Amino acid sequence: MSILDRLSRLIRANVNDAISRAEDPNLIIEQSLRDMRDAYTQARSEVADSMAQLNKLEREATMNRKLAEEYASKAEQALRSGSEDLAREALRRKKNHEDLASGFEAQRATQGATVDQLKTQLRALEAKIDEMESKKELIQARAKTATASQTLERMSGFDKSGGAMEAFEEMERRVSTQEDRARAMGQLREEGDLDAQLKNLGRDRELDDELEALKRKVQGGSGTQS
Repeated sequence: MSILDRLSRLIRANVNDAISRAEDPNLIIEQSLRDMRDAYTQARSEVADSMAQLNKLEREATMNRKLAEEYASKAEQALRSGSEDLAREALRRKKNHEDLASGFEAQRATQGATVDQLKTQLRALEAKIDEMESKKELIQARAKTATASQTLERMSGFDKSGGAMEAFEEMERRVSTQEDRARAMGQLREEGDLDAQLKNLGRDRELDDELEALKRKVQGGSGTQS
């Protein structure tokens, strides 16, 4: 994982934590910039360590190349002096230092590529910080405007009027429901009264008919007696 990847995750974690606590946008912006600057300092330190390691590998490779050359010279001197065994030992040591030099040079090449990559990432991080610095004032201005709009809305009562209007509409619905229920009860009562009147009307007719029949009976009886 690259320096930028690790540092970006750390920065995102800090910013997300601040956002989750609903902190002031200005504080979040400043915290993000502080995290970026800290990340840049840490990245510079890692790049410096990598460059120091690169320099050490170069020194080791150069030193072993030099020792290999010295043992090559000693092997020649020993052979000229007639000491073949000493010349052989010098050549063995020359070979060892050549192998070490090759190993350090290979490692130096790998480390050099790493250093170049780290430098590129460091420059990218520096450019990102510059970009955030240039945008900071604009973002803060936008945040202030949004805060002012919210404050104006609260002062004008719009944020509270919504709840009041809902309560008013609910009460209006309840009154309408009660009125509908009262009308329905009145209609049922009127229908009941009408049924009662019709029933009484039928009973009155029955009584009238029965009364007439009784009259006829009585009148008929009176006529028979006379």
